[in-house]
Amino acid sequence: MRGALLLTALLVFALPTWASGERDFRLREHELALQDLTGADVDAEIAFGRDIAARILGRVPRYDDLAANRYVTLVGRALALQGNRPELDYHFAILDDDSINAYSAPGGYVFVTRGALRAMADEAELAAVLAHEIAHVNRRHIVRQARVRARDDSGLGGLARLLGGSGDSARVAFAQAVDKAMDLLFVQGYNQRDELEADADATLMLAAAGYDPTALRRFLARIGESKARVGKTHPPSQARLAALDELIRAQGLDQLHYPTVAQRFRVHVGRR
Repeated sequence: MRGALLLTALLVFALPTWASGERDFRLREHELALQDLTGADVDAEIAFGRDIAARILGRVPRYDDLAANRYVTLVGRALALQGNRPELDYHFAILDDDSINAYSAPGGYVFVTRGALRAMADEAELAAVLAHEIAHVNRRHIVRQARVRARDDSGLGGLARLLGGSGDSARVAFAQAVDKAMDLLFVQGYNQRDELEADADATLMLAAAGYDPTALRRFLARIGESKARVGKTHPPSQARLAALDELIRAQGLDQLHYPTVAQRFRVHVGRR
């Protein structure tokens, strides 16, 4: 109950006065692609992501600070409400790693490193990074890039069949899909289209939640490509910034004045 009250308080604080309907930045363009998902598809996506999340935590430990993790969770869940995946129960955690990174796994598992938190100036930038990872989950980028295919060319249908399979071949194929996802997260990187989609979705999510919609652009500009996690197919920093500039102008987001919530960020995160 206390967590629910804190989340409600966070939402009330973050939402601007027009959020009840004057403008609507919620994501809709790929909702039709999700309408064909069955319960088995969603269960398989969550199970796939759970295995990946376990592997991430086996590689990088969770930061042992309950208050900081709760704070990140509250911010993340407020953002997840702006997406189009109400069937997913999102989980957020801080990783005890000094590098500037964030990761997500299918099914709603999102991680941000201590190094990334230290590089942030305010809560809006934290929200921006979490929103970027939420966007990867919402658009099923890992599932698609893992190329697990069913006969109908549906990635999630293929996962559901592998998860439900009882033979050794199904288990091996599922393990290989998890291995490919880990390689995607830690070595190869997302393709350029997926990263730019996640940037755009995150910016709209920020506006929908009442945060400064330029926060992702600010964060990326500050850390620079040399400090960020850059896969070999990752868009160059200037390309990402240019795409965000175009989106911000096209949507009129540069005319909005939303809070960055710097004070609360310093209280809850500080210099962890």
